[in-house]
Amino acid sequence: MKREVPGNCPVCQSEIKVSEVRCKECKTVIQGEFELCKFCRLNENQKYFLEAFIKNRGNIKEIEKELGISYPTVRNKLDEVISVLGHQVDKPVIDKKIILDKLRKGEISKDEALKLLNS
Repeated sequence: MKREVPGNCPVCQSEIKVSEVRCKECKTVIQGEFELCKFCRLNENQKYFLEAFIKNRGNIKEIEKELGISYPTVRNKLDEVISVLGHQVDKPVIDKKIILDKLRKGEISKDEALKLLNS
């Protein structure tokens, strides 16, 4: 089983700092205070979502299909990843025409359209 350095402390959820790095081959040890990459801050579910997002080249319909989730859920998960990576998530202005057009074409359900229009 592959073990990864947690991005946050399992006790208090604060940011983790790595203090020692060791080479598996030559056993060289480097000590200091090292930052983890920002992607290490993602939890397993967020990493799984991000992998699906990249694999599907950001195609929301394909991501919905692969993960079995709705359009609003894809958007929420993406916003969550963006936020964890340290970026501001601005809620987009809702274009009601686009949502109604997607509903008319059968790309989203009535419930998804209502969620989008009410968010």
